[in-house]
Amino acid sequence: MPNIKAAAKALRKSKKLQAKNAAVKNNIKSLLKKSRKAIVAESDEVQNLIHDTVKAIDKAVQKKILKANTGNRTKSRLIKKFNLISKK
Repeated sequence: MPNIKAAAKALRKSKKLQAKNAAVKNNIKSLLKKSRKAIVAESDEVQNLIHDTVKAIDKAVQKKILKANTGNRTKSRLIKKFNLISKK
């Protein structure tokens, strides 16, 4: 435990931020899973799910929750899968 007031406050802030970032990452992971399942099932909602997923990833990158390359790589892989299925 920190002995200094400022250190205690910094610890509280970092715990809050960590929880917030974890929630955003979990949301992105669940959106990715839903999108991948919809792509494989060739569902009607694929376009909306992919749009929501890409939007969430872009927001996370903008807020520095995800690194830019990670976000771009994830979006690229998701859209590649969609394009492969949609060509069939």
